[in-house]
Amino acid sequence: MFRPKLILPVLALFAAPAAAATYSAKLAVPTAGRIIARDIAWNCGADACRGATQEGRPVLLCQSLSKRAGKVETFLVDGRAFTSAQLDTCNASAKAASNKALAAQ
Repeated sequence: MFRPKLILPVLALFAAPAAAATYSAKLAVPTAGRIIARDIAWNCGADACRGATQEGRPVLLCQSLSKRAGKVETFLVDGRAFTSAQLDTCNASAKAASNKALAAQ
């Protein structure tokens, strides 16, 4: 009689949807607008780009943003900042500013 009462709360715990993680990134060259990149839609303004998703790994999300928007100066996952090593990994994929200058010539 006691067990059925215990099983229902446990099942409800496992059936609950995962909460979306929130992300924030400050770009070296600020951009405004919306960027769709690997499992996330970024809303970018003068101060930062923000988004939320349940999918993906943070490093991959950062890399996909840097590919489309350029170097990322800071990257936060649920308020926790990436280390400098993680940022280096992220920015290895960054769109080069020199490529933009060459394309404009």
